[in-house]
Amino acid sequence: MSAPTMDPTFYRSAREAAEAPREELAYVVAFDRAGERPDALTVVDVDEASDSYGQVVGWQDTPGRGDELHHFGWNACSSALMHEGHDMNGLARRYLLVPGLRSSQIYVFDTHPDPAQPTLRKTIDADELAAKAGYSRPHTLHCGPDGIFMTCLGNGSGDGGGPGGIALLDHNTFDVIRAWETDRGPQELAYDAWWHLNQNTLITSEWGTPSMIEDGVNGELLLGHKYGHALHFWDLAEGRHLQRVDLGEQHQMALEVRPSHDPDATWGFLGVVVSTEDLSGSVWRWFRDGDRWAVEKVISIPAEPADGVDLPPLLQPFGAIPPIITDIDLSVDDKFLYVSCWATGEMKQYDVSDPAHPKETGSVRIGGIGSNAAHPAAPDLPLAGGPQMVEVSRDGRRVFFTNSLYGAWDDQFYPAGVGAWMAKLDVDPGGGISLDKRFFPHGEDFRGLRVHQVRLQGGDASSDSYCYR
Repeated sequence: MSAPTMDPTFYRSAREAAEAPREELAYVVAFDRAGERPDALTVVDVDEASDSYGQVVGWQDTPGRGDELHHFGWNACSSALMHEGHDMNGLARRYLLVPGLRSSQIYVFDTHPDPAQPTLRKTIDADELAAKAGYSRPHTLHCGPDGIFMTCLGNGSGDGGGPGGIALLDHNTFDVIRAWETDRGPQELAYDAWWHLNQNTLITSEWGTPSMIEDGVNGELLLGHKYGHALHFWDLAEGRHLQRVDLGEQHQMALEVRPSHDPDATWGFLGVVVSTEDLSGSVWRWFRDGDRWAVEKVISIPAEPADGVDLPPLLQPFGAIPPIITDIDLSVDDKFLYVSCWATGEMKQYDVSDPAHPKETGSVRIGGIGSNAAHPAAPDLPLAGGPQMVEVSRDGRRVFFTNSLYGAWDDQFYPAGVGAWMAKLDVDPGGGISLDKRFFPHGEDFRGLRVHQVRLQGGDASSDSYCYR
């Protein structure tokens, strides 16, 4: 019997990933805020030579209601090469695991044989997640070298509390194996997790427990500095907590972690939503300092004055619009960092060739509180929401983003509604970004559902870890 063929989308290095054939499809989750209709995994044509470019060409409903599909990802990716030649067992980037952030159900979609028409293969029940891992509210997942790591915001009791943490799932069967942590130390709040594979180090960040977020931003908790404001560093092989680094309690909601794609690097970036001191948002760099890990702020984005603007009630006492940094993404070549300013309606590009000294190289405006900036494809259509979930192609030439943050938070910051839209940026290799005037799926293209995370066919900048230089 011949050995199984290695999946060609398992790339040995970041350079190999960038040189692979470009994506032709984007997978986008969409949800019904009212919970009356099924949520869906949608497929958008991103092949610029296609007659259906920019159109929704595939659709698969979930069987439940009120799931609120949010973040999702592949069952396997390039990190599997960490165990190349060892129990690969025909492993392939084939299945998308799509959690319901509110329901705690996890849907497994098969993208074969027709990538544009994924089919539901399996449902992982919330009870299984709670019984085997002790968690609920699955949020973010990454395909690791020996399993699927799924961060969860809540404990398994269903009381809306913590601690949150990481559930480990099997690559092939999708069975929940166990809680990943063996010694969690002081970690209580959860959000994102990623790693430096060659350093045997996993990094996690903090948002809040389900009861802290599910009804919207709680002003009392925010001003009381109760949301997450620390990074945690772990022994990846042992699941053991090593170090907590506090950013300062005023830096509320430490969200996306984006480690360098260089397998030998020891640095990465963290996005922080807001400072209670001045409503600014920020990006921080972590790095190894001797035998410890350290963190420093490298980007600060100020709030914008909003005199005369019809502000949502939460912001009216301040007379300003904070950027609300809700996502960041690092290009595969580690050259450009993209920062979503969801409330002001701005997507920023930074050159981070020197990660300690980022330089802003591009910006676009679309949506935003008060400005409601239109897309060039529909200049007379004011848009709500703003750049939110951002995904960068492997070659770094295309950036896709959507406009919904989280149902209850959408309603707080954009009480008239956010609608649904998706946009694409073209990237100048030397720096600079511009909106693609041909690409603008929106509104009824998504059948009235709100859209959140994007995954690109064959992998993207936030899905893979590379094992070789």
